[in-house]
Amino acid sequence: MTPAAWPCPLPGGTVEEYALAFDSGRPSRLLIVPALFDEANRMRRFTVEVMRRLDLAGIDSFLPDLPGCNESLQPLEQQTPQSWRAAMEDAATHFAATHVLAVRGGALVAPDELPGWHYAPVKGANILRQQIRGRIVASREAGATETQEHLMATALATGIELAGHRLSAEFVGQLQELIPAARLEVILQETIGGGGLWLRAEPDEDRAQADALAAIVAVGIRS
Repeated sequence: MTPAAWPCPLPGGTVEEYALAFDSGRPSRLLIVPALFDEANRMRRFTVEVMRRLDLAGIDSFLPDLPGCNESLQPLEQQTPQSWRAAMEDAATHFAATHVLAVRGGALVAPDELPGWHYAPVKGANILRQQIRGRIVASREAGATETQEHLMATALATGIELAGHRLSAEFVGQLQELIPAARLEVILQETIGGGGLWLRAEPDEDRAQADALAAIVAVGIRS
């Protein structure tokens, strides 16, 4: 596993972003679109473990940073789901991806053209509700009172900060309308077994789940 750079599109040019890569120049090349926001942190170790197993199965894989997230230096408040999708399409082209695996909310910004899978996909409106509920709980613990209706109205008018993520009004407006594309095969958590790691309080991994997800993807790529 090594870090790899790829040119991410910007108005008027590109900027260098990074990806974790298992790249041996093999014919089968999987782009993994990460989960979004806090779920990305909780799922990262698990995602890398899936990549390790795919490497042993003879499949190259790439986990790019979404602009404004992880190691990216781009401002998150300047991003939108549309710009994230464009970035993932450019990453797919740069790494010559043959397939895609989108994790959770990553299904909302996955490239349009590649065959592949949505793992436990979630609607954009559900992500927003979850993030807003988290802010309400944190505000209550700090002695303040906020409502979901007021926060959503504010988010759509001027943007909002949720769990340390500053999102523009445009981002929120786009995200709440997004649903995973129906063309990709869905891998449900029930198929993997066990509880979803995105529900845990801290980043974690599960060897049995990583084995199961990697096996489904590897068999699908080879079929």
